[in-house]
Amino acid sequence: QVQLVESGGGLVQAGGSLRLSCAASGRTFRNLIMGWFRQAPGKERDFVAAISWTGGYTRYADSVKGRFTISRDNAKNTVDLQMNSLKPEDTAVYYCATGLNPSEWATRYDYWGQGTQVTVSS
Repeated sequence: QVQLVESGGGLVQAGGSLRLSCAASGRTFRNLIMGWFRQAPGKERDFVAAISWTGGYTRYADSVKGRFTISRDNAKNTVDLQMNSLKPEDTAVYYCATGLNPSEWATRYDYWGQGTQVTVSS
């Protein structure tokens, strides 16, 4: 079993920044992909970013490229999402997840956190 706990969400004005963090526990994370997804009210859960165990592979949704950066600290079992130049359309519940293979599909991830709310005001 894997437990994932997100933190760092909140309310921020458009153009501002937030840093989300996800702490993982319960098993070894070697070779696991870590990803961030988000879900706005009434919408599907969308891919945001993913990173490989070594950090050599990263992938971003087109909507966040150049504004968001994913990183991980394997010694601490954490994965972060630095979000800059935030827009109102970034408002959503943000989830971290872990899986075996790189993917933008939520169904390919096995474990999920409970989510953290990010609200960007205009």
